[in-house]
Amino acid sequence: MPQTARTAEMSAGRRWAALAVLVLAVGLLAIDATVLYLAVPSLTRDLAPTSTQVLWIGDVYSLAIAGLLITMGTVADRIGRKRLLLIGASAFGAASALAALAPSAEVLIAARLLLGVAGATIMPSTLSLIRTIFVDAHERTRAIAVWSAAAGAGAAVGPLVGGALLEHFWWGSVFLVNVPVVVVLVVAGLVLLPESRDPAPGRLDPMSAALSFATLMPLVYGIKHAVSDGFDPVTIGALVVAAGSGVTFIRRQRHLRDRSLAPLLDIDLFRIPAFSGAVMANFIAIFALTGLLFFFSQYLQLVRGFSPLVAGLAELPATVASIVVVVLVGTAVARLGRGRAIAAGLGSTAIGMVAIAAAEGNDRYVWLALALVPAGLGVGLAMTLTTDAVVSSVPPARSGAASAISETAYELGVALGVAILGSLVSVGYRARLTVPEDVPGDVRAYVTDSLASAVVAAGDRPDVVDAAREAFVGALQTTCLVAAALTLAAAVVAWWLIPSEPADRLAARSGGHA
Repeated sequence: MPQTARTAEMSAGRRWAALAVLVLAVGLLAIDATVLYLAVPSLTRDLAPTSTQVLWIGDVYSLAIAGLLITMGTVADRIGRKRLLLIGASAFGAASALAALAPSAEVLIAARLLLGVAGATIMPSTLSLIRTIFVDAHERTRAIAVWSAAAGAGAAVGPLVGGALLEHFWWGSVFLVNVPVVVVLVVAGLVLLPESRDPAPGRLDPMSAALSFATLMPLVYGIKHAVSDGFDPVTIGALVVAAGSGVTFIRRQRHLRDRSLAPLLDIDLFRIPAFSGAVMANFIAIFALTGLLFFFSQYLQLVRGFSPLVAGLAELPATVASIVVVVLVGTAVARLGRGRAIAAGLGSTAIGMVAIAAAEGNDRYVWLALALVPAGLGVGLAMTLTTDAVVSSVPPARSGAASAISETAYELGVALGVAILGSLVSVGYRARLTVPEDVPGDVRAYVTDSLASAVVAAGDRPDVVDAAREAFVGALQTTCLVAAALTLAAAVVAWWLIPSEPADRLAARSGGHA
């Protein structure tokens, strides 16, 4: 392939400069996934969203990415990965401006949806271009480690960036800041990135693309609707549609016989225990973590009374721990092996979540800071190694399909984590809340909807706000324990399914592609 030959001739300096562009792209997506968390209280005051709308504002971004990621990966194979990345980045900047200026919750949800669609065009191109640019296996492994660390660090840094912006500007600034970053990304990408595409990709199957999205959207909608309205016919219908679409999608991928019509998802990869274990561990861990973090930033502001900047700084122990762990990855793998190192990281995260649940009821912040360290350390270790485990568990010719599945599992974990654990917080909050009888009906509706609404609507009733805060803390503590149990389950999956033999022996056994 001529394009592959051109990338092989890239100088070392240009290869790493190109990696910097790709890291900027994935970091932007990761930051945007979490930067909104601290803005929820302030946008609630301005836009007055319901609790369900708040969940959609936080969730629809990752949901759109998850639903379209595999489809966009196949589109990139056809029209060119660099071209799709730059088109997506430009659209991301435009959608960011729309979100920043949104006059209502509905417009903000639509803008976040567009951000997710644009993000889905960027994410698969970054990892595919890394594999094209870095033809040396050892150099490519280091590049993937940097890429993975950037994704994890970006998600961790998001609340800090959001806090710094919200300290001085309105909530829309967390979106508007994307625009100059996108300009730099597009200009640098035009100059530094090579173009690459699949020379014989086969025809895109529109039905598979539609079925994949039809599986995810009704699933999350059904969960959200069940929280607000119970298991009514709408909830049941949405879940039935999701299940039916999912089964049909999987069967279609297995039985596509026309060789010119390639399946979107390589189902056979899940027969490899190390692959399925890494994907499952990644999914469960990110499901638990993001579902917890979405409400943790609200807790720091609405319960602890921190300003947005102070709240972002309060999460810094987890951020620093998740970044520092990159230095420790090599030692952890050498001593424990990949599978056991991932399990150790997830176990550390579970311990941290239990400690966070205990510290949330304590007035002293120092205990919360100490609890955040093992959580951040474990997440950084696990997320860095699961990506490498996915790539190392399959033959080189199938690494592209493997990465698409891994990235989809990651984004689906984010979407479902916010939807399911966020809904668990809402249910727990309402179950624990006791509103005094003398509270007017319109105010009562806001108080029972969410803590953010209660603080705004019942600001002149300290007793009502205190009761709402107590109910929210109790619900969040329960959710922390549920998230810890799920993360511990992911640790067990990683321990049993992901190989832990030394990396050099694993690489030799698998043909040198680890």
